[in-house]
Amino acid sequence: MGLDRDDLTATLATERERLLPETSGEVGDPSVAGSEGRFGIAVVTAEGETCGTEDADVGFPVQSVVKPWVYAVALADRREDVHEAIGVEPTGEPFDALELELETGRPPNPMVNAGALMAASLVAGTGVAERVERVLDVCSRAAGRRLSVDEDVVAAELEGADRNRALAHLMRGGGMFPGPVEDTVEVLARVCSIEVTALDLAAMAATLARWGRHPGSEEQVVPAAVATEVLSVMATCGMYDGSGRWIHRAGMPAKSGVSGSLMAVAPGVLGLGAWSPPLDGEGNSVRALLAGVRLSEELGLHTFAPGGR
Repeated sequence: MGLDRDDLTATLATERERLLPETSGEVGDPSVAGSEGRFGIAVVTAEGETCGTEDADVGFPVQSVVKPWVYAVALADRREDVHEAIGVEPTGEPFDALELELETGRPPNPMVNAGALMAASLVAGTGVAERVERVLDVCSRAAGRRLSVDEDVVAAELEGADRNRALAHLMRGGGMFPGPVEDTVEVLARVCSIEVTALDLAAMAATLARWGRHPGSEEQVVPAAVATEVLSVMATCGMYDGSGRWIHRAGMPAKSGVSGSLMAVAPGVLGLGAWSPPLDGEGNSVRALLAGVRLSEELGLHTFAPGGR
């Protein structure tokens, strides 16, 4: 599928202008309060062509969009342990629900908080700093630049992490959770506080679109088999209890975050990154979702459509 950079840039700009008047939704992340009018969209093709709109280079916390990457690093480090410890089923419940599989006591999937905590506990390393660096390094290589953690966001995340602590203690009480709870809660808080832009998310998505290879290069950021597993779970679980509607309409594996971020993947073709803070009732960015669906239709990105990608 050939994608002309100038045509892509024009399409993104048109979509941004069309959706800027959309003012529904509420900001869910205090760190992006006051940014309701911001809206960035970016695309990186598998060949490495990059294009973006105004606000595509504005930084914000990655939040839950880091979860596929935590899962990827854990799979690369301890694949069989991850398979045993984390399920792959959607829940239809909020991302922070106090819910585990009845028969096994394990988290239902790695895209909800319980699963992300378990994945963070399985990232290789001897302490918090080493495990955070493992995830940060992989995200940086996928983005194509060195990323950093926002310490102010970390402080706020840890202050409000009681529910995550409860989830981790619940799993530990059931004999499923390895390592100290507080360390793992801090690992997840820190990687959720990595600062990214829509352009970064598009490059990270394009890395998954190439099954783990950075776009425009031969650098294998994560193994191809790991990328396949991550994309599969993103497709069914990445958009919380809106995952079914999203995959039905847009047809792309994706992950959203409370900061208003969206990372979507058209396998073999491109990665899409978007950011707009106001969220719908399911915790997904209103404008980013609408843009993703429209771009899927206009560019033929739906995985299951005839002639798509």
